Amino acid sequence: MRPIKQSKKLQGVRYDVRGPILVEAEKLEAQGHRILKLNIGNTAPFGFEAPDAVLRDMIHNLPQSQGYSDSRGIYSARTAVAHYYQSHGLTDTTVEDVFIGNGVSELISMVLQAFVDDGNEILIPAPDYPLWTGAVSLAGGTPVHYRCDESNDWNPDLADIEAKITDNTHALVVINPNNPTGAVYSEDTVRGMVDIARRHDLVLMVDEIYEKIIFEDAVHHHAATFAGDDVLCLTFSGLSKAYRSCGYRAGWLMIAGPKHLAADFLEGLTLLANMRMCANVPGQHAIQTALGGYQSIGELVGPGGRFYEQSMTAWRLLNEIPGVSCVKPHGALYCFPRLDPDVYPIEDDQQFVIELLRAEKILVTHGTGFNWFEPDHFRLVTLPDIDVLTEAIGRIANYLSAVRAGVKAGTSTS
Repeated sequence: MRPIKQSKKLQGVRYDVRGPILVEAEKLEAQGHRILKLNIGNTAPFGFEAPDAVLRDMIHNLPQSQGYSDSRGIYSARTAVAHYYQSHGLTDTTVEDVFIGNGVSELISMVLQAFVDDGNEILIPAPDYPLWTGAVSLAGGTPVHYRCDESNDWNPDLADIEAKITDNTHALVVINPNNPTGAVYSEDTVRGMVDIARRHDLVLMVDEIYEKIIFEDAVHHHAATFAGDDVLCLTFSGLSKAYRSCGYRAGWLMIAGPKHLAADFLEGLTLLANMRMCANVPGQHAIQTALGGYQSIGELVGPGGRFYEQSMTAWRLLNEIPGVSCVKPHGALYCFPRLDPDVYPIEDDQQFVIELLRAEKILVTHGTGFNWFEPDHFRLVTLPDIDVLTEAIGRIANYLSAVRAGVKAGTSTS
């Protein structure tokens, strides 16, 4: 019998957040080791639960959730999303502009399948949430990574974006607030990216899943508010992070701008929505209650709140490690520290995090897994409580002290 091989469409598609490092972690767990998993922004394992009102509304609607819904989503959920954006200045948003999906991840894949032709270039930030790069490749497109500037609070380098636009560039992806860096882009940056899309006739694809997780004086700016009627802007968001409900798989897509010019694309998107029948119906019933009720996220992101205090603690402790620097996160649930190559001569950052895992039983994700250009960063999830987080970063510091001595795998002493 011939070997059964994966599709050639998967060549070059990676998702290292759940890749070889997770396989190694599972091997260690099978041997009886306890692994602290700081590789995925999954809120529930760290004691974060969905608001009670959201849970109760889902339970209440379970008897009415046994059949398929409209493929674009139940009316109450789509209405709630439309009203949400209306309240943020996008007054022309209607129910017809909203698609509900099984989280943002499904909607990203659907949009790219409906939009991308073979070889189309899509501009994606580096570092990025790697689903974007993988989904572009799987759709037959070519991901082109533009650099975010670590020295400018990880805001995208607008000149680098411009330099990478070709006649075959079709869309510009924006991830704001940013995973993995924790950046919240300035108004000038967001306006600048919208202006680039306008001048080069690009579609904006804006991932705003962390829009409510912002710290201190940071302000989140919806790109769609600057897009006007001449830039098609596709905004992705959902309940997973701000409402601590990753497993409910309740996300949405909001379409703004010259929709009359996108009728053919939207027909294709509707076709794909129909083919998957519908999104998880119980999760859809959570949306109206979540968006319309008390916004408990405020208790978590302000001083004294767990999201805020844990992010600031991680940032401070990482910067205390010799040879490590970390830009202060202004949002999201991550730190993306840099390892000074003169102190840590790492050649293979995936091997580096695997050796860290074996030595200290801490699971993080290497920076090149987020399509960063050099093997000198890693991402740390800041979800554990402060005591656990402090211990975890202490163990990372212990490991790095050995790396500084040049005795760990994944490094070069030459």
